[in-house]
Amino acid sequence: MAVSGILRRWAPFAFAAVAFAVTAPPSLGADLSAADYRFSGPYTHENLTVFLVHGKPGLAGKPPITLQEALQRGLVRVIETGSVNQLEVENVGADAVFIQSGDIVKGGQQDRVLSVDLILPPRSGKVSIASFCVEQGRWAPRDKEDAKTFSRSATMLPSREMKIAARAPLMAANTPTPQSSTGGRRVQANDAAGSVGSSQGKVWRGVADMQEKLKRNVGVTVAAPQSASSLQLSMENEALKKTTGAYVTALAGAVDGTPDAIGFVFAINGQINSADVYGAPELFRKMWPKLLQASTIEAVAERKDGASPAAPSVDAVRAFLSAAESGKRADRQLAHGVTIETRDADKAQLLESRAGTGGGYVHRSYVLK
Repeated sequence: MAVSGILRRWAPFAFAAVAFAVTAPPSLGADLSAADYRFSGPYTHENLTVFLVHGKPGLAGKPPITLQEALQRGLVRVIETGSVNQLEVENVGADAVFIQSGDIVKGGQQDRVLSVDLILPPRSGKVSIASFCVEQGRWAPRDKEDAKTFSRSATMLPSREMKIAARAPLMAANTPTPQSSTGGRRVQANDAAGSVGSSQGKVWRGVADMQEKLKRNVGVTVAAPQSASSLQLSMENEALKKTTGAYVTALAGAVDGTPDAIGFVFAINGQINSADVYGAPELFRKMWPKLLQASTIEAVAERKDGASPAAPSVDAVRAFLSAAESGKRADRQLAHGVTIETRDADKAQLLESRAGTGGGYVHRSYVLK
């Protein structure tokens, strides 16, 4: 039962209106319970372990297409606004488009990561969406790219710590923080923990930390000459691709012959890291290559000398998901009827997105804190 409700303009996250409600943890709906999932695996390569999640789909009807698909087909526009922490997206096609928290878009004045799930209906018009910079310093066109738009979204955040930082303002019930201006850019002021400014600083530090770890474990500098601070360009490094290729070859086929797989859980060095579950098996399969790539990059970054620890048990995987589902709940209403439900527990977080009133879930993202 809701004990408080606030409807406010939350400028840093560029939502036209955000409804915030804190509730005591009620019994979860039938479609939001780790007890209902089945698991297959573990599938392991070196220090990366994957479990597939099987269960009842939560999304009726035709699933949305992914942001990557839509950009490749010219069906969506991702538009620069001049603010580091805000972009605009517009679906100009006839299919709904799913944007996932953690999707990286390449181009514009700086590469960005989109920090919330969003489901854009056909011909949506321009919709504001929260973002964080994953390329510190550049604020001009790069090579032949268009500085006003973003051309690709082929990668995702490859770091648990950066995922937590990017979603921190959404998980917190903070008041808006003021914007400051630097060199024509509007950047959220670095304020309290959980603020947009604090989170942006953590994302930048996460990029630098990831680049240093990859340099150590790949054996070459992954920072690109065109923009040394770009996470996107680092993930395109050829030596890194060669290193992660063995992981991808070993694990990509795990989804073959499993038409009821709706998501996955992964562990690195024997420790559970994150999970993504989708409302439709078709949507999971479309996202799988991108999810696996991000997981393999993180595994390479965290690789240690010596034998890898044993894979976690299925019971440990289920306990992780259940812990996230038991956290304190908050609901927020986004554009076009999208509902974001967050659950924040001591050791895990859950972010769930739903489309339409009473609609089934589209995506659930679980992260170990």
